[in-house]
Amino acid sequence: MIHDRDTASSRINGERVVVLGWPSAILMQFAHALIAAGVADHSSFQKGRLAPLARLHGTIRAMLGMTFGDDAEARAAADRINRIHDRVNGSLRQQAGPYAAGTPYSAHDPDLLAWVQLTLLDTMPRAYELLVGSLDPSTKDAYCLEARRGARLLGIPDHLVPIASADVSSAVAARLHDGSLSVTGTARALARDILMPGMPAPWPIPRLHRLVTVGLLRPELRAAYGLDWSTRDELALARWSARLRWLSGNTPAIIRRWRAAR
Repeated sequence: MIHDRDTASSRINGERVVVLGWPSAILMQFAHALIAAGVADHSSFQKGRLAPLARLHGTIRAMLGMTFGDDAEARAAADRINRIHDRVNGSLRQQAGPYAAGTPYSAHDPDLLAWVQLTLLDTMPRAYELLVGSLDPSTKDAYCLEARRGARLLGIPDHLVPIASADVSSAVAARLHDGSLSVTGTARALARDILMPGMPAPWPIPRLHRLVTVGLLRPELRAAYGLDWSTRDELALARWSARLRWLSGNTPAIIRRWRAAR
């Protein structure tokens, strides 16, 4: 049976513009020193100008399969992710945040996977509200609960996936203050590649990309990354997001939404 289009996941993930929130979620993920190390050691972040496009295509493909596919399609999308994760393991070459040199990491570590999941549950609904429109609390809670479908396929235990938006906010706040996160030099180097992709893009895309990415970050992480954020930036984000919300409300679904979500 095809995954129901009338769900919170379909509503939020189905909007193309919401992908503008992903870079902010990725910066949150890099704030975990083991994740930053794994990405730096094993990913294609710094391997050519076309690497960002390849990553984006793969991420969108996985998201669409997990959100809108039937059970077999969702499993296939998860299997592709799990095969990539099979290759991502190693140990820290030097101390990184609270972790000593030699600390092992694995992309199959449930705690690391849970933090990745938490960043998406935190960021995607906020990106939707910023760029598309408001969400009622029940929709945000349903989005969390529905995420367990994909989380299980990736090996994340249910108890590590919050099922209410308030629990997501509390869990993120706890992580920001419990010492488990630390923005390392590796994370800052990766963040530069996120904030300044190697591919040229016409104005105002670079400006909008930076505004949304940094604007969605929690203030504690902005400071840890050393990212400037001024009142002028706040006002600029408000102006651009208002335009995008108007555009979303006046654009046909055939253009605005991913094909699988229509």
